[in-house]
Amino acid sequence: RPYIGIELIELGLVYYIYMLHLCIFCTNSINILAGINGLEAGQTLVIAMSVLAHNLGMLNTTNETLRDAHLFSAFLMLPLITNVVALLLFNWYPSRVFVGDTFTYFAGMTFAVAGILGHFSETLLLFFFPQIINFVYSIPQLFKIVPCPRHRLPKLDPDSGLLNPTPNMNLVNLTLRIFGPMKEESLCWTLLTFQIVCCIAGFAIRYALAGKGVYKPVS
Repeated sequence: RPYIGIELIELGLVYYIYMLHLCIFCTNSINILAGINGLEAGQTLVIAMSVLAHNLGMLNTTNETLRDAHLFSAFLMLPLITNVVALLLFNWYPSRVFVGDTFTYFAGMTFAVAGILGHFSETLLLFFFPQIINFVYSIPQLFKIVPCPRHRLPKLDPDSGLLNPTPNMNLVNLTLRIFGPMKEESLCWTLLTFQIVCCIAGFAIRYALAGKGVYKPVS
């Protein structure tokens, strides 16, 4: 706004296309950053808690419509968080319960609905930064530019118990290439720590932009 001198820009059809792609991205992004015990549920928990914290922080706004939108989002996050915590008790390494497409699609769509109806879809994408990196890095395989197997998992060394990277292009294998082979639980903690750091950075970026007047939520 302060740089282009325009208070509001009517996006029209472009915004509806953006929302459609946001729904598609959210429902698939958690599904493709997966494959080790606790990762899908863990990243869902971190993002959900970040969204809830953002919602609670926005409840002091004087805009009643915006406050109600964030309250609605918070009502979606609370049951999601409690369910994921219960799931993690069984899904953490060594897992006794495995999540599949049903959970990842459900979690992703819940975030998309919360972000769109809560009027903070831009902030939501900041919390999805690891998923964005994973998607961009995976594009050559996802679009069949290079061969893409059905499962793009790291390889377990049965002698050492360590996971080794495979040629597949995703954040899980990239982490192993950067930090070297590691135990599955350690790998999950590394990825979830990155998720937490990115969510904290997302808060910093969002509120820094808001302080400069670049970002201003509207109803």
